[in-house]
This record gives sequence, C-alpha cells and structure tokens, in this order.
Amino acid sequence: MANVGSLKFRKQHLTGKILRSLGSLSYIMSLNLHSNNLFGQVPSTLQHLVGMRILDLSKNQLTGSISAWIGDKLSNLEVLNLRSNHFQAYIPDQICALKSLHFLDLGYNNISGAIPKCFSNQSDIATKRPSGFMDGPLEFGLGLTLYLRALLVMRGREDEYSTTLGLVTGIDLSVNSLSGEIPKELGNLKWLRSLNLSGNLLTGQIPENIGNLELESLDLSMNRLHGQIPSGTQLQSFDRFSYIGNHLCGPPITKNCGRNGETPEITNGDSSEGRHRSEVNWLYVSIVVGFFMGFWVVAPLFVIRSWRLAYYKKLEHIGDKLNVFWAYVICTGSSFWCV
Repeated sequence: MANVGSLKFRKQHLTGKILRSLGSLSYIMSLNLHSNNLFGQVPSTLQHLVGMRILDLSKNQLTGSISAWIGDKLSNLEVLNLRSNHFQAYIPDQICALKSLHFLDLGYNNISGAIPKCFSNQSDIATKRPSGFMDGPLEFGLGLTLYLRALLVMRGREDEYSTTLGLVTGIDLSVNSLSGEIPKELGNLKWLRSLNLSGNLLTGQIPENIGNLELESLDLSMNRLHGQIPSGTQLQSFDRFSYIGNHLCGPPITKNCGRNGETPEITNGDSSEGRHRSEVNWLYVSIVVGFFMGFWVVAPLFVIRSWRLAYYKKLEHIGDKLNVFWAYVICTGSSFWCV
C-alpha cells in the first residue's frame, strides 16, 4: 500500500474515526473521504503525507480545530476541502503557507475569529496562473492524471464542476461565525474566480479592490456589512441576492445610498409602517389566543355534564342577584312600582 497515488472512499457510509495508519501511505497524493459518517479529530499522522495534493474530508462529523500542521507540513496541497463538519476555533495563519493552494472550502463549520489577511502573500491564487490552467490535464510524478470534482456551493445551490485540477480557483468560508472586516488583501488574489463569505458575522464595508477581481461567482449575503457597494466595478454585475441580508446600498440593490455613501436610516414613514405591522401581528395573536381560550372554556361545557349543570346554576344565581339589584334601584326611584 505504500505506493498508492489516490485513495477515494466517497459516499461509502464509513463510520468511526479516520485511521491513523493512513499516515503510512507516504506516496499518496489524493485522499477523498467525502460524504461519510466519520467523527473525531483529523489524525496528526496525516502530516506525513507530504506529497498530497488533494485532501477532501467534507461532509462528515469531524470535530476539533483546523490543525496548524496542515499548512506547515502539507505544503503541496492544491485542494483543501473540510466543508460541512464541526470544526471550531479559528483559521490558523499556517494555512497561508500553502503556496500551491487553488481551492479552499471551510464552509458550514463552527469557525470563529477573523479571516486571515495573509492569503494574498502565499497562495498561487494570488501570485501566478494556477498550474494546468487552460493547459489540459495536470500530470503528476507517478504518471497519474488526477481529476477534481469540486462542489462550489453558492446561495444553497450546488454547482458541480468536473474539470482538471487547477481550473477551479475558489474560497468558500460560508456559514461559520467569522467576524471582523473583509480583508482588503483578498483583492490581491488575481486568479480568484469564486468567493463565498455568506452567513457569517462580518462587519464594515466591502473593500474597493474586491471589485477589481475577475470573479465568476460572489456571495456576501447574510452578514453585517454596511455602506455602498463599490460602484463602477464588476460587483454591479452580480444579482442582489449576493448582498441580501446586510445594510448595504447602491446597485444592484434598489436601496439608494445617503450623501456620505452610507445606508440611509429608517424614516418615520418606515417606522410607522413597522408599528402598523406590529399592531396587525398582535391582532393575529389575540385572535389565536382568544380561540384557544374559548375552546378550552366552552368545549368542556358540552362534554362534561357536571360542569354544564354548575355553569347553568351559576348563571341562574347571577340572574337572581341582578333582578334584586334592579328592583331596588327602581323602588328607590319611584314608590309607584313598589306598591
């Protein structure tokens, strides 16, 4: 097994932990365990697979933090896909040491902290055309041609690309708990074609230089971004759903910006409308509550005979008291009726 070039167990219903013995496959260049039921932490023995180009552990139940040794030891990685697991903590700066990285997907985890600013200093996405780009299949030392089936998920839709390694250049950090501002250094990734930062806690404005990239897909939705979408750039070519769920203004969003380029505050009219909607909602709530209260009070009267008799006796007692009261009032007002 020492000369295995590609190991693929995709969608094989595997359970348990990743075997530590995989680290002994010293010549492996592709490890694909996508869509299984693997749990636990990524074994540190995988750091011995120094020639690995593709590591796909996506859609499992893996936990722990993203190990720094991935960047320190697996320096030849071109594809790192850890999507849809339970990884926590932050993105280690060592990831930036992956100088050959073309595709990074850490989406749908529990990662927090800021987006590293160092991507632009190290990645092939920044510095040169990816190997194999427009030049056909990428040949490896063992004479193998490895093909990448990458899943880029944009706004909940899976677009599957079956292509040669190097044609897909993307970063997906969606649906985590990343905070802080979008690093302007991302604008230096000249070969980046897909960027998905949706579903995080990112704040601040969209960096101007992001609009200089030749992106084919972009999703910044469901964050806490504010201000004007940089105008006169490629960013206007994406539909409004790429920016929905923020406090942004300007094309392609229909909301106009204020004089200072900021998102305008809610007007009084909007506030009145909001209060009106709130009142309508309370009306619905009162109707529902009234229905259930009426049901639980009235329904037993038709089902439980003892309750029904007690109810009628109570009504009769109240009626007698009312008759006595009105008779007293009438008699005190006119002695004619009391004779």
